[in-house]
Amino acid sequence: MRSRVIGTVLFGAGVLALVFAAGLAFFVAPRVERLPYDLDRTQSVAEAPNARFLQITDGKAEVNQGTLRSTVTVQPDVKETARLDGKLDGDAVVWLVGQEVVRTDTKALISAYSTSLALDRKTGAAVRWDKQWLDTGNNRQRVDYSGQIYKFPFGTGKKTYDIFDRDIGTTQPARFVKTEKIKGLETYQFTQEIRDARQELPADRLQILAAQLLPGATTGHVSYSNTRSVWVEPTTGQFVKVQETQNKTLVGDNGQKAVILDAVFTYTDDTIARSADTAAANRQRLQLVTVYAPVGLLVVGLALTAVGLAMTLRRPRAASVDGGPGSGRGRHTGPGPDGSLASTTPPADPDLAGKPGR
Repeated sequence: MRSRVIGTVLFGAGVLALVFAAGLAFFVAPRVERLPYDLDRTQSVAEAPNARFLQITDGKAEVNQGTLRSTVTVQPDVKETARLDGKLDGDAVVWLVGQEVVRTDTKALISAYSTSLALDRKTGAAVRWDKQWLDTGNNRQRVDYSGQIYKFPFGTGKKTYDIFDRDIGTTQPARFVKTEKIKGLETYQFTQEIRDARQELPADRLQILAAQLLPGATTGHVSYSNTRSVWVEPTTGQFVKVQETQNKTLVGDNGQKAVILDAVFTYTDDTIARSADTAAANRQRLQLVTVYAPVGLLVVGLALTAVGLAMTLRRPRAASVDGGPGSGRGRHTGPGPDGSLASTTPPADPDLAGKPGR
């Protein structure tokens, strides 16, 4: 009776563990793998040593050489996120992003932009939102973002993803290249190739640049190429390292050309280390909820239900039909040599049988 009670308790505990395992796997885990509303403000720094770049000072345009530092700042826009409605409500988050590029020697500002966009909380991809904008320093304009920009999906796969490029205003495919360990963390490398695309600039700005850099030209266009590689921690989709080999050439209407950007931007060692540490910590938290806890509860639940079921179904031990010691029950008896009823059961030890007591 007691074993049945214990078995029932164990069986119930096992079922409860299985329920919790299913709840974590199918209800909690999908909600954990989403961009948080209260994301901390982050900065990523990349440098391009010995870069050639266009610098405009007091209206004068010239191509200089030096080391450039790019700082990208990302922070959530809580107010705009709260205003999202329809399909975006609960499934998207609004980010404010800004970038500044400066010369490291003079601290002079070379270029800057700021933007507001909405991202899918699961995939990290940009979603359609009628209030997104981009400001490159001239004026704030509407932009239609799509694809991955600042993050890859939770559970990134070894496949091709589209990455949005701000300079051409559209996406281009980034193909999976290989896995690589960075700071002890496994990452997936993706590379995007943009070749001889055209970057749109305001007509008045093109005229000024052409007149100063291409004698005899009255206008032109900018030819843009970029090899962009990103190293992504696959569980979280976070960037651990980014490298961009950029080239921009001003092509005049008279056939002349001038390189206005030739630079290789790479995350600094400090940014890579911080990104790897953050991604590793976030991955551990995600795996605890999505893998370790559900699997552990599943194993414990199955074990408890099996033991509990076995104890519950086990039959109670049958009562013995033999009498107590010396009762004579269960023995085969027959007449002895002298005609008396004597047991024919042999003594336990033949050496002791028939010997007189001492």
